[in-house]
Amino acid sequence: MCSSDLLFGAPEAHAQSPESATGDWSSLWVGGSFSATRLQYGQHWVEGGGVFVDGNVNWRFGVEGEANWAVLHQMSNTHATTYLVGPRYQFNALHDYRLRPYVKFLAGDGEFNFPYNYAHGSYFVMAPGGGVDYWLNSRFRLRLGDVEYQYWPGFTYGSSTNLSVSVGVRYRIR
Repeated sequence: MCSSDLLFGAPEAHAQSPESATGDWSSLWVGGSFSATRLQYGQHWVEGGGVFVDGNVNWRFGVEGEANWAVLHQMSNTHATTYLVGPRYQFNALHDYRLRPYVKFLAGDGEFNFPYNYAHGSYFVMAPGGGVDYWLNSRFRLRLGDVEYQYWPGFTYGSSTNLSVSVGVRYRIR
């Protein structure tokens, strides 16, 4: 270190990470998924697809919105669709920086089609859940698993609970 460094400030710090220097961890992700949902009404599994959007204010906190259509392998035309949104919190994995576990609490609308198209209902749904994403690169992540415990408190025949499991892929827009 020379005397001019002492008078006019320290030399450039090379140990600082570029991410903390820029300070902007906000991001926007879109994705698609394949899901399997265990309907309590009828006690059977239906499969389907979904789309989701994750908006993150920083690398830990964000908001997730999703739409799922559980319409494949129906019994007597019984199926469900959900449109949910809510907060999401992401953790650091213990030993592998590519694994990103998260928890979420979503709420919104659930559409249920009763057997043989006799009735169709719209219900409030709450869905706590969580999962793990695998970081492929700066633009793509695999959703290795996502689990939701859907609670339909005002369902026609009393409160109902469904279990939904999905896998998918995410793409970073921003």
